Amino acid sequence: MYADRSSLKDMFTRASILSHENIRGIQLHLSENQLQVFANNPEHEQAEDCLEVDYQGEDLQIGFNVSYLIDVMNVLSSENIRMTLLNANSSALIESSENDGNLYVIMPMRL
Repeated sequence: MYADRSSLKDMFTRASILSHENIRGIQLHLSENQLQVFANNPEHEQAEDCLEVDYQGEDLQIGFNVSYLIDVMNVLSSENIRMTLLNANSSALIESSENDGNLYVIMPMRL
């Protein structure tokens, strides 16, 4: 998946507001050229957001700790990022689309 870093960061930040305060989990739903983010908390509050991305492949649902995603978005300097996802049980590899040599790995979580 290729996406605009600042748009992703903004989307993750909005979703983090309504994520569970202890586990900070959000769910990503990837489909062709679209990323949806879902978050909820014990007070039954929910957040849903959608972003157009460059993605071709099987539909995928995967959960992550939103704090880790935001941390990676904060340290990347390029405008576009590449996130490589194999399946819901595999880690995500995040890197600059400019191949600056830095790689970030985030493990998924079950939600």
